[in-house]
Amino acid sequence: MHHPILRVLRGVRMTATAKTDAHAELRSRISGVILFTIVLDLLCGTVAWALEAHRGEITTFGDALFWTTTQMLTVSSQFPNPLSTGGKLLDVFLELYALVVVTSVAGAFASFFHRRSREHAQAGGSSS
Repeated sequence: MHHPILRVLRGVRMTATAKTDAHAELRSRISGVILFTIVLDLLCGTVAWALEAHRGEITTFGDALFWTTTQMLTVSSQFPNPLSTGGKLLDVFLELYALVVVTSVAGAFASFFHRRSREHAQAGGSSS
């Protein structure tokens, strides 16, 4: 039996190289979520900076990007809540987006495991 860490690394390698159709689909979904999240983070950082600059502790684009990133990671930050109405709406949007990403990624993994299970069952059934 392989060590659990080696099994995980093998699975990551198989996904990165799209070893099967299921691995390719998982890679595509995860890559899409990551790319979209990075772009959205940059856009929301810009909006946060425009809305909150000089109203509170967010005084630079770096501060705004840090705040949006931590909100998207649902870990919050040392910055206080936004002061402007637009900033508060952006905060709620980022929290909702984080929930959608978590559930989407969980769904992608569930779909992957279901598909891999069917692939294993078909491979076992065809060799009988």
